[in-house]
Amino acid sequence: MRARDLAIGALLAAFALLIPLTFTFLRVMIPPFTATLASHVPIMLAMLIGPSVALIAGLASTVGFLLALGPVIAARAFIHVIFGVVGAYLVRSGLTFWAVGLIVLPIHALGEALVVVPFGWNLYRAGVVVGVGTALHHIVDLLITFGVLGLLRAAGMPVVGRKAA
Repeated sequence: MRARDLAIGALLAAFALLIPLTFTFLRVMIPPFTATLASHVPIMLAMLIGPSVALIAGLASTVGFLLALGPVIAARAFIHVIFGVVGAYLVRSGLTFWAVGLIVLPIHALGEALVVVPFGWNLYRAGVVVGVGTALHHIVDLLITFGVLGLLRAAGMPVVGRKAA
């Protein structure tokens, strides 16, 4: 891993920790579902840097949610590692970021839905409440990520690969 990638990974990991821990005003709670807006943005940005950076950001997100909301939400957040690493490899393969964001959406939504079943969720609540909720949250955060990418480009910070659009 290059020093630049490690530094970006550390910054994205810091954001992945800070969002669940401090930005509680971004939390949407429709019991039993919870979503923290922008919480996927660091992982989505990390996909543009590489698999190692996506792994770092995803693990930091898991720890942040464990500390903020407990083990069930942390288990859901661990899926960020999986969709982030898969997404990073897809970006590396030459797919556009839009395509990657849509391809990893079912991995993300199904993963978060299935991971709550061992915690006592029935398949309906897991699939409809968590799965559909996560899919909608993923799309919102994908749009936020594109906004952040636009701001980074406007500021002259080319921190992402060629295939971001």
